[in-house]
Amino acid sequence: MSRFMSIWFGHLLTDGYARQSPHLQSIPFVVAAPEHGRMVIRAANLRAEADGIAAGKVLADARAIFPDLQVVDAKEGMENELLLALGEWCLRYTPDVTINPPDGLILNISGCPHLWGGERNYLKELVLKLRAMGYDARAAIADTIGAAWAHARYGKIAPIIESGRQKEALLPLPPLALRLDQITADRLHKLGLHSVAHFIDMPRPTLRRRFGQEMLIRIDQALGTLMETMKPIRPIPPYEERLPCLDPVRTAKGIEIAIQMLLTQLCQRLFKEDKGLRAATLTCYRVDNEVQQISFSTSRPSRNVEHLFSLFTLKIPSICPALGIELFLLEATVVEELTAVKEMLWNQTISNEKAVAELLDKIGGKIGIDKIHRYLPDEHYLPEHSYKEAANLQEKTTGQWCTNRLRPICLLPEPEQITVAVPTPDYPPFLLRYKDECYQIVKADGPERIEQQWWEQEGPHRDYYSVEDADGARYWIFRSGHYNNEQSGWFLHGFFA
Repeated sequence: MSRFMSIWFGHLLTDGYARQSPHLQSIPFVVAAPEHGRMVIRAANLRAEADGIAAGKVLADARAIFPDLQVVDAKEGMENELLLALGEWCLRYTPDVTINPPDGLILNISGCPHLWGGERNYLKELVLKLRAMGYDARAAIADTIGAAWAHARYGKIAPIIESGRQKEALLPLPPLALRLDQITADRLHKLGLHSVAHFIDMPRPTLRRRFGQEMLIRIDQALGTLMETMKPIRPIPPYEERLPCLDPVRTAKGIEIAIQMLLTQLCQRLFKEDKGLRAATLTCYRVDNEVQQISFSTSRPSRNVEHLFSLFTLKIPSICPALGIELFLLEATVVEELTAVKEMLWNQTISNEKAVAELLDKIGGKIGIDKIHRYLPDEHYLPEHSYKEAANLQEKTTGQWCTNRLRPICLLPEPEQITVAVPTPDYPPFLLRYKDECYQIVKADGPERIEQQWWEQEGPHRDYYSVEDADGARYWIFRSGHYNNEQSGWFLHGFFA
């Protein structure tokens, strides 16, 4: 049986502004916005309501009653921003949270309350923390969203409705508790139907004829005979593990134990599905409402708990537990099929490719995985296009590296133009100038001609030379086109070791 919690923020807008400007907490104030050429109050805090000022009044009339009333200009979309922030905060209690505009949240709490010692402790802790943050919050739990919504706003006895008893709990509540529109509620009151008990058992054709199909839908949703869907603020990842803590974790050792437990659970699931983890994120929710995150990625799919834990340990010092962490959330953001290892790395047979991949992961954890690259040969004539970056260790190619010709260990991404002095045409230079430095060439080998791929692009051929200067430094240079061609020019393309 599913269980839902509805949270109602009675003064959401004013509480949000008061948190941003603490001086507003001790004075009456309202939030106003222009409407049809006049300023209308959109929300009033508790102190202003005690002075007889309520939402919907014209601001000028309210100031006539209370001249010193503090006014805050309404920000468009502020309610949704507040609800989204509060919904993300509630993710520490359940992964399934939905915004319920204009002033509420809906939580699917199925399978969660036992981690806090039952529904009563679960509701109490959540509501007290929201109130400590400065929000006027009320909540209720029921089998259906409609019943929970009704009791959070109109219930006056118990906030927790026992499973299967939502109808009994709805009977004494006013019609608006069924989320009916104001026009329908006013018609019910004119007919003397002041509570749900007065009409809920009436013949359905009569209710449909007098009040429309919407009323029947709301009744069925509240009773649970019609399923109501939710749209979570964050889709639940298919590979996610949660670990709530009864006592906040403040030590590095406690964080390590939590990570090991989460990794063990996650890897067991990956093992059953023949999958491996490629990237993961650990989110730590602190008791002071701050959130800490660390992430890592691997060069190949893995479900080796020890290896994955070693990647986390490199980043544990960056986590600041402060007053303590109350929830750990491990999410596998990238998951791939884990197949038998048959590939080759850099065209060389690897006796223990798994160990190489894990070594790369550890190095990547220290310097950043984006700093490590693997390249494969690509079928292009021009050297700068003769390779491509591999996505992982499993990727293969049909191309072959050029092994019968000498190639520089450092190849520039794009050739850089240089000026040279040559003794005669079609000879290697005896002097070259690169970045305002002159180098005397004492040895040279070449030329090696590389043509353009005519089916892809047009352009002159290249004549490559391997040259060495007086200090022993060696360069890979080329002349573009024939000596007497307008497109002719000399370029530096790489450095030898």
